[in-house]
Order: sequence, then C-alpha cells, then structure tokens
Amino acid sequence: MDSSHDNYLKRIADALDRISPPPLTLSNLDKSNIYQWSPNPDILLPMNNNSVLALDLLVGVNCNKDKIYFNTFQFAKGFPANNILLWGARGTGKSSLIKSVHNKISNTFSSLKLIQIQKKDISSFNRLISILEKIRKDYRFIIFCDDLTFSDENEDYKTLKVLLDGGLLEKPKNIVFYCTSNRKHLVPREMYENTLSSSISPAEVVEEKVSLSDRFGLILGFYPISQEQYLDMVVKYIKHFKIPVKREQIIKEAIEWQQTRGSRSGRAAWQFIIFLAGKYEINL
Repeated sequence: MDSSHDNYLKRIADALDRISPPPLTLSNLDKSNIYQWSPNPDILLPMNNNSVLALDLLVGVNCNKDKIYFNTFQFAKGFPANNILLWGARGTGKSSLIKSVHNKISNTFSSLKLIQIQKKDISSFNRLISILEKIRKDYRFIIFCDDLTFSDENEDYKTLKVLLDGGLLEKPKNIVFYCTSNRKHLVPREMYENTLSSSISPAEVVEEKVSLSDRFGLILGFYPISQEQYLDMVVKYIKHFKIPVKREQIIKEAIEWQQTRGSRSGRAAWQFIIFLAGKYEINL
C-alpha cells in the first residue's frame, strides 16, 4: 500500500515538473546585448539588433542625443546614472534613440544589456529586478519600456515609483530605467480630472500623480520637427543607403509622402525610405 502510494505521489510530482516552468537561469547573457522580458513564466528572451539605426543617422535630436549618450556611457563604465523619461510627440525618435545609443556603447562595453519590458508587464518589474540583482558578474542593465502610460484602474505606477527612488524595493545600482511616453507625467489628462473631481484634497492627488515623473533624473522633451529637418532626414538616409535618386525629384516625393500621411516626423521619413528601398530593390 505504501509503495503504491509513493508511486502515485511520484507520478504527480513528475507531472508537475513537466508543466511548471524551469527556473530562470542567466548563464547565457552573453548571447545577446538585447533581451525581452516575458513573465509567467519569467524568462529573458534574446533578441537581435539588426534593425537599429546608426546613431549619426538620427537628425533633429542632437541635444537629447548628447544627454542620453553621456548618461548611458557613464553608466556602462560603472558610474552612477539617472533614470530617463523621454516624452513628446509620436514618431520623433524616442525609442530609436535609446536603442541606437545602447547599440553604439555596447559595442565597446559588452556588459551593457538592454532589457525591454512591455507596459502590460510593469507589474512584474519588481520580480525582474530581484532576478537581476542576484547576478555576480559585472553586468549593467538598462530596463526599457516603450510608450508607457497608466490608466484609471492601473495602480502599477505606485510600485514603479517606489522601485525608482527609495523604499524597501530600491533598485540595485547596476540598473537604470529608461522609458518613452506621449505624456510628461505618464497619466492621461482625464485621469487627473476624474480623480480631482471626487477628491477631498485635490493638491495631494496632483502631487501623487506628478511625483512619478520626479523619479526620473532626466526628463527630455521631443517635439514635432520642421519640414527642413524632415527633408534633412530623408536626404541623409538616401546618401547612407545609396538609393539612386535625384535630389530634386526626391524632395518633391518626400513632401507629397508626408502630406498624404498627414504627419511630419522621423517615423514618416523612415517609412518613405522603406518605400524607396523597395521600389529600387535595395536592402536596408
């Protein structure tokens, strides 16, 4: 009877082992410099960086480029660095700038890793930090979240606020957090208004929401570009990728492209280059 019972328990244990995820191991962090964080089960998925643009191809963001580069370079060398919030108009190169800066610096400092976390997974941010802080090798981690915002029912911003600046869950010194957003304070305007209308102390509510942005040492604004900057981007891409077109012809087509799209941005310029590359059968 005991033997039968033991066999039954062993079969249950074996079944649980098969369906439960293996513990996350970080012995393969040298496989890539870019990873995607995927929770439940917790795992870091290596990614390639073949589509990252060269840093000198990013036009119209020179001031912000210099600040992000310096902050990241100091961090890669093992010195203190700030968390960074890049906010502003869509398509202005916020996420491209982070990836390009990391790509350039990681060519020299291979220990600098970029880990992308999706905004829907921010609630697992503390678990990711707990895993990374146990690494003994001299790695430096940029945790990057693109297009981060918080809605009325989402209170993950409170956990993020504690993790970014103080408290029992304070992040290790070898981790910085970079994120992009369309909003400077990471919450929509209606979220302020809805909360204020039902609050006894509106000033405290505003302070609670705004204080998240204060956790970022660098808050960099990105604004819509001029037509001159847009055309400068297009021409620079054409020269770099050696697309066989005449400048006069391409200027006219580039203007028509952005007018058709109803937007003038770095993203629109790049999408126009993709169109030209396909047309002239050139690999980017």
